[in-house]
Amino acid sequence: MSWEKGKQKSRCRFDSSINEEILKLEGFLDEERAKEYLYKFLRGNVSFMVNLLSGVDLFPFQHMSVKAMLETDYFLGIWSRGMSKSYTTGIFAFLYCILNPGVKIGIISKSFRQSRMIFRKIQDIAKSREAAYLSQCIGKVTTGNDEWRMEIGESEIYALPLGDGEKLRGYRFQVIIVDELLLMPEKILNEVILPFLGVVQNPKEREYLYNAETEIINKGLMTEEERYEWPANKLIGLSSASFKFEHLYQIYQKYERLILGELDDEDNEDETLGHRVIMQLSYDCAPKQLYDQNLIAQSRATMSQSQFDREFGARFTDDSSGFFKTSTMASCTIKDGEGQATEIVGEEGAKYLVAFDPSWAETESSDDFAMHVFKLDDEKKCGTLVHSYAMPGTPLKKHIRYFMYLLQSFNVVAIVGDYAGGVTFMSSCNESKMFKDANLKIGVIEDIPFEKPEIYNEDLKSYKKKYNPAGGTICFLRKPSSNWIRNANELLQANFDHKRIWFASSPTGEDFNTQRNANIPISELTFRSDVESEEGLGDAAKIIDLIENQKDMIDYTKAECALIEINTSNQGTASFNLPPELRRQTGPNKARKDSYSALILANWMIKVYYDSYNLPEQKKGGFVPFFI
Repeated sequence: MSWEKGKQKSRCRFDSSINEEILKLEGFLDEERAKEYLYKFLRGNVSFMVNLLSGVDLFPFQHMSVKAMLETDYFLGIWSRGMSKSYTTGIFAFLYCILNPGVKIGIISKSFRQSRMIFRKIQDIAKSREAAYLSQCIGKVTTGNDEWRMEIGESEIYALPLGDGEKLRGYRFQVIIVDELLLMPEKILNEVILPFLGVVQNPKEREYLYNAETEIINKGLMTEEERYEWPANKLIGLSSASFKFEHLYQIYQKYERLILGELDDEDNEDETLGHRVIMQLSYDCAPKQLYDQNLIAQSRATMSQSQFDREFGARFTDDSSGFFKTSTMASCTIKDGEGQATEIVGEEGAKYLVAFDPSWAETESSDDFAMHVFKLDDEKKCGTLVHSYAMPGTPLKKHIRYFMYLLQSFNVVAIVGDYAGGVTFMSSCNESKMFKDANLKIGVIEDIPFEKPEIYNEDLKSYKKKYNPAGGTICFLRKPSSNWIRNANELLQANFDHKRIWFASSPTGEDFNTQRNANIPISELTFRSDVESEEGLGDAAKIIDLIENQKDMIDYTKAECALIEINTSNQGTASFNLPPELRRQTGPNKARKDSYSALILANWMIKVYYDSYNLPEQKKGGFVPFFI
């Protein structure tokens, strides 16, 4: 562990030296002076104050973190997984509200679900018997579909969904907490969130005091250095470490330069005025009591070194070493607000392709049942992943219901699935009461091998002949031979390199509002494993959760692809799989590759669809008369 003070002016306005000052006091204190010394004492003894209000005993690193958040303008926390980021930040939030009456704190994350987590931590702390003082400070609490609000005295804490970013413009916060900063779109961070910090809480009061101080200074009764220093607005950013090519690392480097005074041409004068703190905490900085050491040992044994370094070591790492490069997939990801966004309902007139990799087990440690929806681009002959689903240990009827929702919400012109399990799944769908009541029936295109390159065009002709969208015959079930597996993986790699396959962005602006107002059977859909945590949410809030979940699932798909390694046997057969240590994992949090498998199927099927689409029309046979 190391500590770099940097070249910034110290911001330790309140420290434990107040204890010595109080010990020297003699005689009687009037009420106003007693309140003043109590305030200074509590600000200088953060752990004591937290324990007094909530009964929580802080670990030393939590004390340092909360103290740093109270003192600095810009706090960047790069912490190990499981190191109580949300819990510690929740403690800071209620402390700051109590110490600064009238302040407004906004908790924002890539998903409303994540924003609510810090909010819930405060509620959980306040429920304990030891938190009597804190619970008395908390007033009205409201939990709406797209805004959670808590009153603490005259202060307020808001948990908000990021959504399209536009909703946030109507708020003015003195403190912004951004959880999972890595996932926050750079454009929204710079254009929506950071401008909040430019508006102060009480401008007229500040101007009055400044003018009054100026008069006193002109009379020689006060110096410039003695002016009252108002608390600045704050930005608290929390995240795990990332790859070095991602924008979080750029923020980290900028903070580091400004702290150490190593400025370059990109840094402007205004940025040097703010005070910054970086707290980069690996798992081994935390007390052993905080972590299950078996979890650490298992994670070290089952994760790649690069992944372990990011997740637990809080270290920024270079590109992934798998068959599919993370940086390449990032370059095929559309930036927010600059193109196709995720969808929970299809665009009118657009065409879509659905791919699935089924799993039947209903245990929490089972594989995922994975489904992808690709939006097709007839002009560029490519596809964009706009919707994704991956659920382990879920009853078959819930998969069928979600599949039916996709068919009814998107104009699906082609379906591809894994033959192993796909036959049973399609049969179960067609025979289900849900499909029959909805008058749905999907036909399967059979007996086309698509195996030998020399007869590929003949197979395409057979596919095109059997393909019948008007009659519902649009599904092809792929038998994954070793030859096809290699070709399909190399095709996906090539399409990443040449940007012939894309990952959608998060919806913003009108896209977000359109999706949010979609008429879908949200109450009948299951798309998260931990549904218990969402109990009590209304349908409107669940739709927002589904919209936000789509970007998470796309990132999940890319993360699975990044883990894939290629191995070649002595006979020259190539296999594409998770690393051996990951394949040995068990339990609900084990590494999986089912979304990757569905992506492989979808990418291959897009090629087949457009190759058959471009085949010239076959001339019909029959007798043609001619003259002799």
